[in-house]
Amino acid sequence: MNEEKNVDVKAGSNYSAETPAGEKGEQDIECTVVNAVDDREAYGDGNLVPRDPLQRHLKGRHVSFIGFGGGIGVGLFVASGAALANAGPAGVLLAYSLTGTISWSLMQSIGEMTTLLPSAGNFPNLAGRFVDPAFAFGLGWNLLLASFGLAIASELSAVAVLIGYWSSLNAAIWIAVALVPMICINFISVKWYGEAEVITASIKVITFVVLIILGIILDLGGGPTHDRIGFRYWKDPGAFNTFPGISGSLGRFLAFFSTFVTAAFSYNGGEVVVLAAAECTNPHKQIPRAVRRVVYRIIFFYVIGILLIGMLVPYNDARLTGGTGNAASSPFVVAIENSGISVLPSIFNAAVITSAWSAGNTYIYAGSRSLVALSLGGKAPKFFAKTNKRGIPYYSVACISSFGLLAFLSAGSGGATQAFDWLQSITSLTGLLTWGSLCFTYTRFHAALKAQGIERNTLPWKSLCQPYLAYYGTLMCSVIVLFSGFSVFLKGNWNASDFVANYISLPLYFIPMGCWKIFKKTKAIKASEADLYTGRLEEEYQIPDKIPTTWWGRFVHWLL
Repeated sequence: MNEEKNVDVKAGSNYSAETPAGEKGEQDIECTVVNAVDDREAYGDGNLVPRDPLQRHLKGRHVSFIGFGGGIGVGLFVASGAALANAGPAGVLLAYSLTGTISWSLMQSIGEMTTLLPSAGNFPNLAGRFVDPAFAFGLGWNLLLASFGLAIASELSAVAVLIGYWSSLNAAIWIAVALVPMICINFISVKWYGEAEVITASIKVITFVVLIILGIILDLGGGPTHDRIGFRYWKDPGAFNTFPGISGSLGRFLAFFSTFVTAAFSYNGGEVVVLAAAECTNPHKQIPRAVRRVVYRIIFFYVIGILLIGMLVPYNDARLTGGTGNAASSPFVVAIENSGISVLPSIFNAAVITSAWSAGNTYIYAGSRSLVALSLGGKAPKFFAKTNKRGIPYYSVACISSFGLLAFLSAGSGGATQAFDWLQSITSLTGLLTWGSLCFTYTRFHAALKAQGIERNTLPWKSLCQPYLAYYGTLMCSVIVLFSGFSVFLKGNWNASDFVANYISLPLYFIPMGCWKIFKKTKAIKASEADLYTGRLEEEYQIPDKIPTTWWGRFVHWLL
């Protein structure tokens, strides 16, 4: 049994420690929350609220796999086919590469802030500390409802669509089969969630490595047909497609721009690893390591993967836009079928279902922790911050899991594919709003450091090229969100449902923010007054990772 050790610290001091007790080995240590004076700490806007009720059970390998596998799912494996059809191989490669730079700028920004201040559901906390409590309210609820809540329904709809590759049973059956294990894992223990991510992320990585190797072999003529493809499809039908009804350079640019929403959906979720900071045993080491690995994920999974599908499949292949939405429309499956291999598509479909399930599971975890943060900050009912003896915020998990019920729209007359398309658009754009808001939050964090004379070299981790990366991320996200629905304004293209899917995220974000600003009469946080100390975790209170002793263990530790 662990005994809780109380350490009295002043609210606003520069550390918040979890002190383990007992004689457990290093890998079995469980941290409990320290009781500070009045059990409270300053939260964002300076109000005293209860300290984080979560427990630090996520070890280094959990965080590494969450960071490496987070966000890799249906968007990359299946939805990339529609992006290829819309923009052509060069256009989709540019769109995914640019979106990768936005994702990287985001991770650099939030990684530095969260390593310094590793608290529960950190995103709204940071926004409240450095920008404005109303900004935190809008960001927090946008993140909760759309970026995570609707994303759960989106991934469950994707599971139903993918299983439709084999079965014609009602989609509601498969949604229920997928949702129940997600809920159970998130109710049991955060360690179980971490172990589930280790397994599913491993499946994702192995699947993609096999696809990359197979793609190279097929492109070089090693398939059953021995057809050496090379860059043939970059010449015929061409490197760029044009937007329907618009030719020339403008048509090619609009086709390229139209794929950003799909690319953002593919990258969405990678930031979840930073939300795990409050439950990491050693956030000063684990979070920077996970953030640094993001660039490997971007290059290997997205850039190389998208380059290969553009080499293997012509953008005018009708199967890419066949409307099924399952593995049959995946560019990887189309490439395999073109090569004459008949067995692999079903194996690939099973792996993609695992990816979709893993992404949904991650969104339940991330959404529940975001709700805890809102509760701690007084922006959601207090009971959402309650945890059981294992540190599980059970009310928050139950609430965010209920969003999965929206996936049963897949059983309606429009079918799972239509529901997935709508949810994909909404989650992509709300995700971009969140990204831009967090990059903007970093600019205020950076200004606070400068105003208070704190050198970034003294921080636990210093990110690269700042604050310029944060400015870049803010600008790019704003441009994509504002012009994402450009097609509905073209002559003869008006569609009410497409307009709503592209722009519903804006009122969902700004109306709550404005209401909180008006009713609470909040003020913007001055850089010179921003709280840069409360919630820090000193090195002496962190649990060091166990350093592997074998050559294989050291290699895996370096890789992940």
